[in-house]
Formats: sequence, C-alpha cells, structure tokens
Amino acid sequence: MTASITLPVSILGSISREEFLRDYWQKKPLLIRQALPDFTPPLDVDELAGLALEEGVESRVVMAQGPESPWQLFNGPFKESFLQTLPEKNWSLLVQAVDHLLPEVGELLKAFDFLPSWRVDDLMISYAPEGGSVGPHFDYYDVFLLQASGKRRWQLGQYCDESSPLRTDTQLKILTEFEANTEQDWVLEAGDLLYLPPQLAHWGTSLSEDCTTWSVGFRALSAEEILCGVADFIGETLADDLRYTDADIKLPEHLAAIDDAAMDRVKSLLNKVMDNPAALSEWFGRAMTQTKYPDQLFAQEDPWTTATLHELMNEDEPLLVIAEGSRLAFRVANEGNWLFADGEALKFSAELKDWVADLSAKVNLDATFIKQTLNLPEASELLVKLINQGSVYLIEEDDNNLLH
Repeated sequence: MTASITLPVSILGSISREEFLRDYWQKKPLLIRQALPDFTPPLDVDELAGLALEEGVESRVVMAQGPESPWQLFNGPFKESFLQTLPEKNWSLLVQAVDHLLPEVGELLKAFDFLPSWRVDDLMISYAPEGGSVGPHFDYYDVFLLQASGKRRWQLGQYCDESSPLRTDTQLKILTEFEANTEQDWVLEAGDLLYLPPQLAHWGTSLSEDCTTWSVGFRALSAEEILCGVADFIGETLADDLRYTDADIKLPEHLAAIDDAAMDRVKSLLNKVMDNPAALSEWFGRAMTQTKYPDQLFAQEDPWTTATLHELMNEDEPLLVIAEGSRLAFRVANEGNWLFADGEALKFSAELKDWVADLSAKVNLDATFIKQTLNLPEASELLVKLINQGSVYLIEEDDNNLLH
C-alpha cells in the first residue's frame, strides 16, 4: 500500500465548478486530460485481487469469451486458483465499494466536493489486461472514470432507455446495438478523467497489461423506488379510519360505472395523505444515507453512554472516526431538523445546526471536536447514538487497532 492520494486544487481542470454543473452535469460527457497529474494508485493489482478473495467484498470477473458463453460473468469471492488460471487477455476484474474498505482510496471522493456527498454511491476499481472489457452498456447514474494506470479506450455512443435492445445470451446488460460517436472516441492514460451522464452508451477496452480504472458512481433512485418507499413510509403512520368516502355521491347513470367524481375523490385522498413534508424529508434522508451493504457497520457490543465519552477525554489524543462507507447528511427545514446517518433519522434542535454541519463534513473527530461536543448535552447524546450504531468508531492510538 502506497501513500494517500494527493489531490489537485480542482479535479475539473480549467473548468469551474459552476460551469461543470451548468453545462455538463447530467447533460453531456466531459474529458479532462490530466485531472490528477502524476496519479499513483494507493493499491496495486495484487492488492485489488486480494480484496476479491475476501468474504463480504462484492467482486466480479467478466470474460469477453467465457468457457460457457460470451460475456460470461463470475461473482466473487474468488479462489486464488481461479484468478491465477485466467487467460492472458480479454477479461476484467471489478471490485465494488473499495472506498468502504480502504480509507486511502476514499480520499479521492474529497475531489468531488462540488456535488452533495449524499449523492455519492461508491468507488469501484477495475483491472483488465489487454482487451479486457465489460462490453457496450449504459447506466442510469452519473459516473466519473479515472484512469489510474495503463491505457483504456473509451467509445461513446447513443443515449439509451429501457427499450434499448440487450443481448439475451449473457447475465450482463450488454447492448446489441452500439452507435459509436467517432468524435467521442478517446484513449485515456493515467491521470485522465472522463465524466459520463446517465443513459449514455459507452464501451471501455483495455489497451495495456496494467489497466486499472476507478469509477465513482452516484445514487439515483428510480421513480418506482421513491413512490413505493414514500407510500410505505407514510402508510405506516395513517389511521385505519382514514378511508375513501363519497358523502357527495350522485345517483349513478349505471350501477357498474366508475365516474370522474369517484376518481377525483381518490386523487383528493392521495393528495391529502401525501402532502406531508416532514415524512417526505425523513424518508428521503433515510433512503439516501442507507448503507450499501446491510452488514457493513459494526454496532457497539457494549453500548456507550455520555459518561463513556467523558472518560475518553482521559486518553492521550483520543480519535473517533466516521466509519468507512458510513453516510451522513442533514436537513434543516420548517418541517423539522434531522441528522441522517446510515438510514437512521435523528432529530436535533435548531441550536445544534452548526455542530451537525461540522460533524457531517468531517472524517476524523479529534479531541478538540469531542471536547466541543461534551459542552453540548444534546450533541453528546447524538454522537453516542452514532457510536453505538457503528457509524463512528474509536481508534486506539497506542497500537493503531481499530475498535468497532
């Protein structure tokens, strides 16, 4: 493992943050040459392969021509013998959420501070020898593709939707038609960055033996996920006697006819129950901070209290850290104030707004921050809750062990 990542002033190069958000974000692709000059990945290919051997790590191998079918998919965790017997060319290893596993890798996410942190999903790393690819496809989310080492050719194509035809001979969602744009056909080298908006077809192919690509993906809930999620969340709070009524009913023209007035009553009922800003805010905050994997947080076996937090100050340079992969966000609004942490919603008073904002922007919670927290009883209670649910944990400085 090498040193942590050195970030430039701006990963967008000569383009301002405002210009990127106005002209490119979710609109059109952007290639930035040498976005990270002299970039040196903090892990090598052998270390990446080692992660793919571990239980609880989401990993995949894609072979352009597998032993059983084209574009064959294999899911990890893998045996070392499997990786050692892969052919010399035309395959890819992909390891998901490496930022959740290695803080050094997660450092890169700081470069994307022009976008809300709760929109970031994870950082995937892929390795491919020459010819390695996952085929022509499209995603429903934004992605930044950083070439970490070696060379990869990226061909961009048409915009796609759910009606775009896919191959039926593979588990992967590979497009049967790829309309290559000759003006958007680029070879990326180490340090180059490519942004792709949602639903744009793309095809990346390794041109070297040492091709690694870091992909920063962003969460994008579907309308179905939002509708069903909000409806279920609000539905749990509704009284059983809130029902469809028709006290204004008129004599029906036909006994089996559902008239417009009936549908207007249904719409009115739905509008009434869904017009709930507090519930909508709470559900959305929970949904966007939900952990990627259910078992990635380690709750305290012996729950802390605020007294434990006070005792911590007796240690030399106590350090609490936000757990790798933990997601924090907050909302301050007329309908309420919430700190969202890994799918949980914790209410707080207006007086705590600055403390919550400070907490949500940090990775390390040092002695100064802990001392400040102890001067605020409400903040102390919130921090203890985060520790007990595993969103924050203690680092023992003497032996550098992580105590979850």
